[in-house]
Amino acid sequence: MSNKMIKPSLKNPFDVAEKVEFNIPGEISRATGGYEEAMQAGYDLIQRPIKSVSIDQIEKQHFKKRMTVWERIRVLTECEPNILFQNWGKNLDGASLVTGVLNIHGRDVAVYGHDFTVRAGSMDATNGNKLARLFYMAGEKGIPVIGMNDSAGAFVPAGVGGLDGYAEAFTALRKISGVVPSIMCMFGFNAGGGSYLPRQGSFVIQPKDTFFGLTGPGVVKSVLGEDVTPEDLGGPKVHGQSGVADLTVEDEVGALRTAIMLLNYLPDNNSVMAPYQETSDPLDRKTWEINTLLKKAFNSPTGFNTPFDVSIIIQQICDHGDYFEMQRDRARNVVTAFGRLGGNVVGFVANNSAVDSGQIDCDAAYKIARFNRFCNIYNIPMIFMEDTTGFLPGREQEARGIVQAGRAMLDSIVDIRTPRILLILRNAYGGAYASYNNYPTGADLVLALPTTRLAVMGPAGKEFVYKDELRKVRNAVIERVKRGTQERVDAGVKPELAKADAEKEAADWLKAEEALLNTRYEKELMNPKEALSLGSISSLVMPTDLRKVLGENINFFLRHYKAGPMQSVQREFH
Repeated sequence: MSNKMIKPSLKNPFDVAEKVEFNIPGEISRATGGYEEAMQAGYDLIQRPIKSVSIDQIEKQHFKKRMTVWERIRVLTECEPNILFQNWGKNLDGASLVTGVLNIHGRDVAVYGHDFTVRAGSMDATNGNKLARLFYMAGEKGIPVIGMNDSAGAFVPAGVGGLDGYAEAFTALRKISGVVPSIMCMFGFNAGGGSYLPRQGSFVIQPKDTFFGLTGPGVVKSVLGEDVTPEDLGGPKVHGQSGVADLTVEDEVGALRTAIMLLNYLPDNNSVMAPYQETSDPLDRKTWEINTLLKKAFNSPTGFNTPFDVSIIIQQICDHGDYFEMQRDRARNVVTAFGRLGGNVVGFVANNSAVDSGQIDCDAAYKIARFNRFCNIYNIPMIFMEDTTGFLPGREQEARGIVQAGRAMLDSIVDIRTPRILLILRNAYGGAYASYNNYPTGADLVLALPTTRLAVMGPAGKEFVYKDELRKVRNAVIERVKRGTQERVDAGVKPELAKADAEKEAADWLKAEEALLNTRYEKELMNPKEALSLGSISSLVMPTDLRKVLGENINFFLRHYKAGPMQSVQREFH
């Protein structure tokens, strides 16, 4: 047994030694000269960023359960990558960032990735310049961007050049924002500029065991004296719930595969529609499962107050039940998702009564606003599903700025120019209805299920509609207690017991009378009848016909919609 430590190597001892020839196949070799030397020097320069990395550096990446940038590229595509801007100097300046164009499912996609095996993927002036050029090229050619971020930040020995590099990349990415969509994958440990840059993108995907934030735990400890782990400071749980990360996944492969899946729902740029995909799922397929879901929910003991998961309805409407939910870890009281209906990409925004009765709070409002704006910019038609009792009241929400958040949601809905439909599933009350894509705020079509309960207020509205009757009923309680007490005393019951029994009987009577008024209010006012008569609702749809009706109308609106960049005034928004 050898006493010497065996150094790991990627070299296969059985491989024939590589010898690169610069001759035409079949050409008789002659004496080499300056031409061959120049060719060899050029070849070495092309291979340098890959060949200069030691096996130790690659092993470190693998030990941390991370891939190299070249391995990540191979996950994105099986085609040979077209590496652009091969700018690297004698000290590998610029080599810590790889930029190129990949063919992903037949589409050109601009891709960049930090190479952590070279200078820890840090940014210098050369990196910033070529990254900015990649962004500008993507904007000019109208192709989407995928970023693979794994960087220690600015390269300290480069001085201010690293900061200028980041600033140049920031500016370029901002200028193509709204022109082409971008998907950012977070790998490793990113801080400072390594967090600002990817968050400028359209979507951020973060796997487990990664970190990104303005400052790392060490800085927090030195400045604030607070001990905090990277996971608790900037891990996927933190960013997934705050909305900084749009999607959280298990690992790097999951992040890259998710990026490819998301790309399938996005257009190349703001001048075209998202890719159409032929489907074998009939548009007139009956959605019996929706009927079963609502029947079981509303025939239960809690009746029309029974919550249900709206994602089941989205699933049943979409082609083959396939949809892609965004920000699924944040504000579960609303669902935002991409799906296909008859082959066309559609954005879904739906209140989810399974969480907090589907009430709209600050997080839900901002989640909706951000999704709306993306769909609006990139020509994606939208279907809104309403089932909410209103905005979440309370001191905490007011302190967090629910008025501002609600305004952001309303503004984003008013500004939508793409085809959009509102489907009212059940509850649509007050301000939540007034600011949720109805005809006055610009909807192309408003549909409703027969289970719709559209009103200014929920059951509490009986206090205003039947206030005179309620006053009489409540005033009668005192008289009923007196009369009931006297009857019991006359029957030989002790006065104290007689009064207590009479009060209980009167309370039960009052509860029953108020329940009757509740039922009357629901039948008279909490239904779609008045909204239909006023034209607030265009028509009623049976649950089993939802896919057919929504699909046919989306197709109609899309036939008369011309995709293009936004031309209207860009209004101020939060």
